[in-house]
Amino acid sequence: MDKLVSLCKRKGFIYQSSGIYGGVNGCWDFGPLGVELKRNIKDDWWYNFVRTREDMVGLDASIIMHPQVWVASGHVEAFHDMLVDCKECKKRFRQDHVEGDRCPECGGELTEPKAFNSMLRTRLGVSDDTAVETYLRPETCQAIFVDFKEVCSSTRVKLPFGIAQVGKSFRNEVNPRNFIFRSREFEQMEIEFFCRQEEEEDWFAQWQEDIWSWFLAIGISESKLRWYEHPKESLAHYSKRTVDVEYEFPFGWGELQGLANRGSYDLTQHSKHSGKDLSYFDQEKNEHIVPTVIEPSAGVDRTALAVLCDAYDEEEVKGETRVVMRFHPRIAPIKAAVLPLVKKDGLAELGEEFERKLRKKFPTYYDHAGAIGRRYRRMDEVGTPFCICLDYETKENGTVTVRERDSMEQSRMHMDEVAAFVQQRTSFERD
Repeated sequence: MDKLVSLCKRKGFIYQSSGIYGGVNGCWDFGPLGVELKRNIKDDWWYNFVRTREDMVGLDASIIMHPQVWVASGHVEAFHDMLVDCKECKKRFRQDHVEGDRCPECGGELTEPKAFNSMLRTRLGVSDDTAVETYLRPETCQAIFVDFKEVCSSTRVKLPFGIAQVGKSFRNEVNPRNFIFRSREFEQMEIEFFCRQEEEEDWFAQWQEDIWSWFLAIGISESKLRWYEHPKESLAHYSKRTVDVEYEFPFGWGELQGLANRGSYDLTQHSKHSGKDLSYFDQEKNEHIVPTVIEPSAGVDRTALAVLCDAYDEEEVKGETRVVMRFHPRIAPIKAAVLPLVKKDGLAELGEEFERKLRKKFPTYYDHAGAIGRRYRRMDEVGTPFCICLDYETKENGTVTVRERDSMEQSRMHMDEVAAFVQQRTSFERD
């Protein structure tokens, strides 16, 4: 894990937020490579679960909502962590993160647990005496329920259907830890899938299959994934059933995505508190119903961390350690690097021109500094699937050498063929 965190900072994947001022615990900045990786994960998810499906639509709702939303959803009353303090070292911990009744840091005596609401508060208004207190959303899904009627009337969707959203959420975590795994500001990819109650078990099983398949499709090792079924006594107040996809991180198993059967809890609550009818007219049954909701909810940052952990590899090549990030080509931040064999004799100019053409089709990188082997290693370390080397033969017949990252095998092809070759192997499109 230390090697990965070091690489992320050194190569521009992830930085500590406000680092020159000492940083903010639990907040992170995604650098030039990190933002591309994260965007690719979100785009692949959206392509797979929204754009290519006939039963899905999207939403992009505001982060700040009416404070009554969080009363209706149960967050004001029930969204609490139980905290304990150490009487000796004065450190604070979530009770569910402590084994036994002694401080995990110094072994001191712990206080009795006390409740702490982890929503981040904010105030809306131009002056202190008129400002209204509300919250930064702790999850993206509530806007989907609040906008349910608007979506139904404007799109004429028919059951079963889903509404998807990707966006920021905020939680005042007591102990942010394990790099970007548990943060105070994070991003979610959530779907609320509305169906008839008698179909809920079938759809729950189908979503389990679809979720599992997607994680494998973006290159995560199946041997490091597992399902965890939440016992009934520990379910959230809205849940009839919840299972998690967990990944085996270097620090242990951790949740990547939750799949919950929320029943009709949320629509019923918002209808009750707002006084608005949030039922759905089921034409097949000729009656108004409140649909059951199946919720797949994934963390973008946690998925990115799993991808980074899974991709990191070290191997010995010709007596040297080769560090390589084996990203699936679809989510690799840079798809191809253009590397002239030498800087002189017009190869650098030819390489720059070629890279500019490719850049219009997919993310690229140009580098002419240093020995070609060292440049290959630099590209391996940031997970670039293909390196394109221009040499003296390129000037004669227009062919280049294409090197594949994982196998290090090289093949010769014409410059006109390169763009299609790379696009075919890095596109989101599935057969």
